[in-house]
Amino acid sequence: MSNGTDDIEVDDATTGGDASAAAAAPGATDPAAVGETPAAEAAAGDAVVGGDAAADEWANMLDDKADGSGTSERVLNQDEIDNLLGFDAAGGGAQDKTGIKAIVNSALVSYERLPLLEIVFDRLVRLMTTSLRNFTSDNVEVSLDNISSIRFGDYLNSIPLPAILAVFRAEELDNYGMMTVDSNLIYSIVDVLLGGRRGTAAMRVEGRPYTTIERSLVQRMLEVVLEDLKVAFEPVAKVKFDLDRIEINPRFAAIARPANAAVLVKLRVDMEDRGGRIDLLLPYATLEPIRELLLQMFMGEKFGRDTIWESHLATELWRTNVDIEAVLDELPMSLNDVMNFEVGQTLLLNVGPNAPIEMRCGGVGLLTGRMGRVGHQVAVRLENTVSDRRLPAGAP
Repeated sequence: MSNGTDDIEVDDATTGGDASAAAAAPGATDPAAVGETPAAEAAAGDAVVGGDAAADEWANMLDDKADGSGTSERVLNQDEIDNLLGFDAAGGGAQDKTGIKAIVNSALVSYERLPLLEIVFDRLVRLMTTSLRNFTSDNVEVSLDNISSIRFGDYLNSIPLPAILAVFRAEELDNYGMMTVDSNLIYSIVDVLLGGRRGTAAMRVEGRPYTTIERSLVQRMLEVVLEDLKVAFEPVAKVKFDLDRIEINPRFAAIARPANAAVLVKLRVDMEDRGGRIDLLLPYATLEPIRELLLQMFMGEKFGRDTIWESHLATELWRTNVDIEAVLDELPMSLNDVMNFEVGQTLLLNVGPNAPIEMRCGGVGLLTGRMGRVGHQVAVRLENTVSDRRLPAGAP
């Protein structure tokens, strides 16, 4: 009986029936007990159906989330957040800024708005190639790597140290600029000027400041570059660039506010197997006095001048016919007297037969002379020019 009772208990527990009723009368045919079995089975069936409906509902919710139609939002990863904010985690320094960084830098003036400036720097590259060859007595090649617009504070933070920072002053523009010479070019210039062997890389000594000899040699090179920069700007404006001071710490080379915009020109100097970089930084405040000149468009090396057109224009101007007026005298009168002029009325002039006559063109006095006669025509003999050319009343 115990075995049978145990089996019945296990079966009732499985089917969810009344275990106590089945244990009390195993094998009995009580109508009440028999009637309870369909009800228990129905309850169990309802529970199973209810469980299937809940499972189906959860499955539908998961499908909605996967399709993106649910109310939950997907969490962005770190790369997507960096792209949204416009930061480059790899530090590649891409030129195309996106996201919030692009909005912040939208007020940054682009150097491309100054067309003449790029040609000035191209001219500087050609001049530096020649002057540095004469300076070092070596085969020097100067190339223009990049021209970009940057904020002054961002550039100071990106300078690779150690380096030499040269602050120069533009006298006519009444402002400053900066040049940065990297460590490779410093040791290369010292090696070349002091007679180092060709075909060998310059020896770099890390962990010590630059000596007086090294700074003096680099200063001579910077003076050569500033002289070339002066010649490069001559077609636009005569500007003299004087070396103001040389700094090692970027904090002491602050020539503008960190948020101010500037033009950054990166130059590459190669001397066979040696060389380095020179960065030329000109704040927009320095270029502001000649901004109108840098905005003009031009073609050719002569910065927009066409000698053929100039000679043709001058030739046509010499052939132009102009009207010359001979003014005998000027008589001030009121408008009432002029309106009352009558036919046959005589106007008396306060001049004699030998009084000087002024020759005018467009109301501007040009020449003076004496009245006379040539054949049957009245003529004027020119004597001198009018030193004080007066403009007519109301002329600008």
